[in-house]
Amino acid sequence: MQQADAALHTLRFDAIGTGWQIDTAELLTPAQRQAVHQRVETFDAAYSRFRADSLVTALAENGGTVLFPDDLPPMLEVYRTLSDATDGRMTPLVGSSLEQLGYDAAYSLVPAGPAIGAPDWESALEIDGSAITATSPVLLDFGAAGKGYLVDLVAGALEEAGVAEATIDAGGDLLHHAPGPLRVALEHPYDATKAIGVVEITGGAICGSAVNRRAWGNGLHHVVDGLTGEPVHEVAAAWAIADDALHADALATALFFTDAATLAERTGWRFDAVRMMTDGTVSATSGLPGEVFTR
Repeated sequence: MQQADAALHTLRFDAIGTGWQIDTAELLTPAQRQAVHQRVETFDAAYSRFRADSLVTALAENGGTVLFPDDLPPMLEVYRTLSDATDGRMTPLVGSSLEQLGYDAAYSLVPAGPAIGAPDWESALEIDGSAITATSPVLLDFGAAGKGYLVDLVAGALEEAGVAEATIDAGGDLLHHAPGPLRVALEHPYDATKAIGVVEITGGAICGSAVNRRAWGNGLHHVVDGLTGEPVHEVAAAWAIADDALHADALATALFFTDAATLAERTGWRFDAVRMMTDGTVSATSGLPGEVFTR
């Protein structure tokens, strides 16, 4: 949930499995809207494991070497840093783990068998810039950081098209590059009509992850431990505030595996965070630009 004070023009559309809202002071021109949609399509065609024609699917089906777009290295660098910070629990190699649990390209939502862990980077992949070589077919999943990264890339596309100020919300992954603070409510993971806190975003991003989003079956959801292939059951929801949506989105997932203090120490990144455990307890970083209603 978000609240802004100024009158805005809003562009809404659905893409990559979620709803998007882009608020701007001036109405976007057809060319500017086209720049947004083209940026989303290019990203989806490269990194979606739900498309038969994507580069991720090609790597999964054939192995070998696949040349990804030039935007790949920054995303992989964030994944590598957080993989190290979480002792391998967060990894983009969990595609097969998610498929095994039923979160596959056909959305069968029926587990195919016991959970399986993800392969390790060194044995499965060779990375050279934007080229990934798989020694055998491997299914990547960039869901832990990809949506946030795409928000940043859309903001970049808008800036190139002459729109420097915008607020972009992609299913809760939110980037605010506009005058004044933006108040954002932190949705209760077990009751969407309630909030567990409110924060103010000024010139940055907030992203969240929760077990009630993309959940199915008995205790099955999309945040899985790369070491075991099992969904994480100790954390109910997490939010991260950072300078850009790539880091905020990735950190929101990493908080399911490691607490904020440890992540800050191991990565050296500056961010704020809120984490709610499944027992209802809530923790927040000391510099949080807002408040939580319960601890």
